[in-house]
Amino acid sequence: MNYDQIFDQAIDRLHSEGRYRVFIDILRNKGAYPNARCFAGHNGPKDITVWCSNDYLAMGQHPKVIAAMEEALHDVGAGSGGTRNIGGNTHYHVDLEAELADLHGKEAALLFTSGYVSNDATLSTLAKILPGCVIFSDELNHASMIAGIRNSGAEKRVFRHNDLEHLEELLAAEAPETPKLIAFESVYSMEGDVAPIHAICDLAEKYNALTYIDEVHAVGMYGPRGGGITDRDEAAHRIDIIEGTLGKAFGVMGGYIAADARIIDVIRSYAPGFIFTTSLSPVLVAGVLASVRHLKNSSVEREGQQAAAAMLKQLFRDAGLPVMDSTTHIVPLMVGDPVKAKKISDILLAEYGVYVQPINYPTVPRGTERLRFTPGPAHTEPMMQDLTKALVEIWARLDLRRAA
Repeated sequence: MNYDQIFDQAIDRLHSEGRYRVFIDILRNKGAYPNARCFAGHNGPKDITVWCSNDYLAMGQHPKVIAAMEEALHDVGAGSGGTRNIGGNTHYHVDLEAELADLHGKEAALLFTSGYVSNDATLSTLAKILPGCVIFSDELNHASMIAGIRNSGAEKRVFRHNDLEHLEELLAAEAPETPKLIAFESVYSMEGDVAPIHAICDLAEKYNALTYIDEVHAVGMYGPRGGGITDRDEAAHRIDIIEGTLGKAFGVMGGYIAADARIIDVIRSYAPGFIFTTSLSPVLVAGVLASVRHLKNSSVEREGQQAAAAMLKQLFRDAGLPVMDSTTHIVPLMVGDPVKAKKISDILLAEYGVYVQPINYPTVPRGTERLRFTPGPAHTEPMMQDLTKALVEIWARLDLRRAA
């Protein structure tokens, strides 16, 4: 067995399909987001503008967040000391879980090391606890949700994206006594669209199903206190389990779920992804705690982000660029070819100092490759105008399809 040859062939396949991923060498400039320094392929660092970060509200740069992390570092040190079972509950964790439960109007919350882990651990554990559970999953659910469903060993039914008729058809086909769980997202990050949450909850009540919603691309950014789309649409009380991340709008790292105390206790007690891993550093948790508390009481960042997203979409439309129809802060630009998407990204970085990563399969279906822009409150109108001009020039240079 020639192991090296097998590994080489696996990488060669990615190159031949135009979807080999390159991660740039970058440092963000504290207090000057979205400005950063790129180190790869240059004689010394090159100044760039970041357009694809998931630090949607620039809270990773916020003075309150940085100050809280510095204070925690000097107060308790760097690490948590191990798993919460062995090292104990750092008090920062207890406070943050209380804040997150309050954010979503739930009895309790539970922290994980990432949003991926929170989805995987919770979904896989829930289905094992519920005998004969069938999980109904939107076809565009995130890879972490798919992994959790697969790892649960439960039967699954995949319904067409946001298709209520198809979902009801699948629900109706199951026996009334069968435990059911509907898993879906609020904001789908590659499409920029939103789930019909109340309508899905109506079906869940009709067919006695639990509901699980991934709010990772919405927490902090929607609702009067940043509780997500369920907060904005006054639907949180109808959802059994709300999952979110601390690494996007809140600007730091980690994941969590919020639910009633009974469900949280079950996941805390049974989920290997929670029990057997070192808990988040208290330094990180302190930063998130400051971020959540700030965004509960400040709408400035949310309003700035929505204004920036609306402006960039309009500039793209006016320039005839193929911006996809998005009702959220996500601004996807359709390319439809992995090689061309990578080429556009390379030109933007090398010639214009603009960083946006191409989105290829398996993140999106083949033939729908795109660039995904995430303008935030710190992206200025001149930045957007410069970006639009650069894209128009590249589109013409590469003879790419314009918007209809």
